[in-house]
Amino acid sequence: MSERLLITVKTYPTLSTKYGETVCTAGVREDGTWVRLYPVPFRRLGESEQYKLFDWVEAPLKRNQSDPRPETFRPIDPTLIRPVDHVSTANNWRERRRILLNNAAVFDSLAEIIDAAKANEISLTVFKPKKILDFRWEEDTPEWDQEKLQKMRSYYSQYDLFDDNSWRETFKIIPKLPYNFSYRFEDVHGTTSELQILEWQIGALYWNCLEDSGGDRERALKKVRQKYLDEFIKTDLHFFLGTTQQFHFVAPNPWVIIGVFPIPWDFQQELAF
Repeated sequence: MSERLLITVKTYPTLSTKYGETVCTAGVREDGTWVRLYPVPFRRLGESEQYKLFDWVEAPLKRNQSDPRPETFRPIDPTLIRPVDHVSTANNWRERRRILLNNAAVFDSLAEIIDAAKANEISLTVFKPKKILDFRWEEDTPEWDQEKLQKMRSYYSQYDLFDDNSWRETFKIIPKLPYNFSYRFEDVHGTTSELQILEWQIGALYWNCLEDSGGDRERALKKVRQKYLDEFIKTDLHFFLGTTQQFHFVAPNPWVIIGVFPIPWDFQQELAF
């Protein structure tokens, strides 16, 4: 069936031995219910098929039977994904606010969403932290796993007689991020948690800051912190949270931050109260 989705999340690309380099995409329908698209070989899509955050896209989808999480679908054919409109930040983000803070369910309790995940009721949501305590990073392995990388190279070298193979000549695996970034925060009940940030934007920001800093990693990391802590803390910050399939049922807290939503404060709404 064909679905119309507002894209809100694109995670940093990862390597899959089955699908190659993939991106986890998520978005909401007009009524605020969530859909996860996986797998999507995003960087191999044509220009007319690639979508930006807050694009409305249309695509024929089917339930991903290999993933028990309720919101997970897979594109029947990724090349049929079509951006059809875009939701801008006009009028103090009014349309984004309507869909994501009014139509979609917004949670503020960690215990509530952890219980809901374990009951397999949700695996994607909007979350409002009560207080941001810190923005952190830690070093990670700087290169992709060599065994998996070799499988990827083997995968990309296999030509399909019935497909356009021109992308195989120039495609390069995206560099691996050498750091894991995370927010430490409190929920409405004062429960603290630290969740990793997996969105593509933070990876792109790090690489841009590294280039602007002449390769100085410490300067680049400080610039990322300035954006994600000093600037975003001044907004009505919300998170887009998702669970990973591997830990959905088993982890004490299966949630990770798959998108950051630094929406401006709605002062008119505050005055109304």
